[in-house]
Amino acid sequence: MAQDLISISSDWGTVTAELADNAAARALAEMLPLTIEMDDHLRQEKTGDLPAALPTASRQREFTTGMLGLWSSSDFVIYYRDGRVPAPGIVVLGQVQGDVSIFDRPGQVSVTIDIIK
Repeated sequence: MAQDLISISSDWGTVTAELADNAAARALAEMLPLTIEMDDHLRQEKTGDLPAALPTASRQREFTTGMLGLWSSSDFVIYYRDGRVPAPGIVVLGQVQGDVSIFDRPGQVSVTIDIIK
């Protein structure tokens, strides 16, 4: 079965992402559409608070460019570089299919996330 596709839009551009097949990503899809204020963190990611916690899923410590992740239970992350996080790691929520480098700039950005129908 195909996974849900989402759009992530901002004043900087729009990318498409495929959601992962796990309970956290399914719960995120049920929240959509939503708008999140995101901050730059460590010049590797944009991070912002979801309106509610997502269920737990398996975690990993490595991330790759374009990965969508969940740090803690309600901290949505868009990674625009490769790297590694400390334990307990991140829940993978999906993978951007477009050019995620639009987020590779300092400062805050407001993003709107929605299911592509």
